[in-house]
Amino acid sequence: MKSALIIFRALADSTRLRIVALLRSMELSVGELAQVLGQSQPRVSRHVKILCDAGLADRRKEGSWVFVGLGPAEKVAPVLAALDSWDEADHWTVADEARLAAVRADRASAAAEWFEVNAGQWDAIRSLHVADSEVEAAMAKALGDAPLGRLIDIGTGTGRMLELFGPQAGHALGIDRSSEMLRLARAKLSERGLANAELRQADLYALPLRDGEADAAILHHVLHFAQQPGAAIGEAARVLSPGGRLLIADFAPHDREELRSRDAHTRLGFSDEQILGWFETSGLAPVLVETLEGGELTVKLWLGRKIGEETKKVKAA
Repeated sequence: MKSALIIFRALADSTRLRIVALLRSMELSVGELAQVLGQSQPRVSRHVKILCDAGLADRRKEGSWVFVGLGPAEKVAPVLAALDSWDEADHWTVADEARLAAVRADRASAAAEWFEVNAGQWDAIRSLHVADSEVEAAMAKALGDAPLGRLIDIGTGTGRMLELFGPQAGHALGIDRSSEMLRLARAKLSERGLANAELRQADLYALPLRDGEADAAILHHVLHFAQQPGAAIGEAARVLSPGGRLLIADFAPHDREELRSRDAHTRLGFSDEQILGWFETSGLAPVLVETLEGGELTVKLWLGRKIGEETKKVKAA
């Protein structure tokens, strides 16, 4: 009864009802909410706090920005169902949807501007290896077309892996340390309408998931930036459920030293022995090793499966 009273009090305001409706469409920063609602940020922040205290919304800090999303489904779903039954579209709904479209357009414009400025750097690296389309096709073949369950894309960057594999997942989470990259990914996912995808700012050495909470994990051209690749693989393995899979796409060993200084590559590729050694240490059984040649840099795919307790017993027997 106490919980219901808190929820109903939180919803007893037209602005907060509008916020819930907006967050149902997409995760928004406090500034974006203020833009859509036509209210000051401090006022919107107070409304968001009330919703968060009631468990109907969740705040997450990314750099100097604060993003707001809906709270846990078990608490929010009954509220949304009730609103669907009671509510009819009014002038606020129409106006909010129009302003929300403007927010999506602003995000897309900012993303396009960033890519225009950085396109030369990205193209320079891409020209050194097989086409991205071939890498992505090989990754899709490795993962198969069956449902992926709970997917985490580690170092999601612009969200390309979520865009590709999110539709196969029940829930898809992209994490990245860069708030700028997360804003780019958010713009892309908003355009694609991937409602099951979520983005969080986090470190690849401390993933925001409990042990065994994910069914599939992807490290796409991330490990060569890592100071401790083995630790990153170990952390990915930690969050996988028994039988869960980790797919890594990265470079084979190479001698392009300029990538260290120009593009901040910490490691100049990885051998099969290195990756498979880290797999073994992390409790992952190798499933696939594939080589994709076609440029100065060779791309490799490594797929590992989390060894469950039953598998361990069989191996020990």
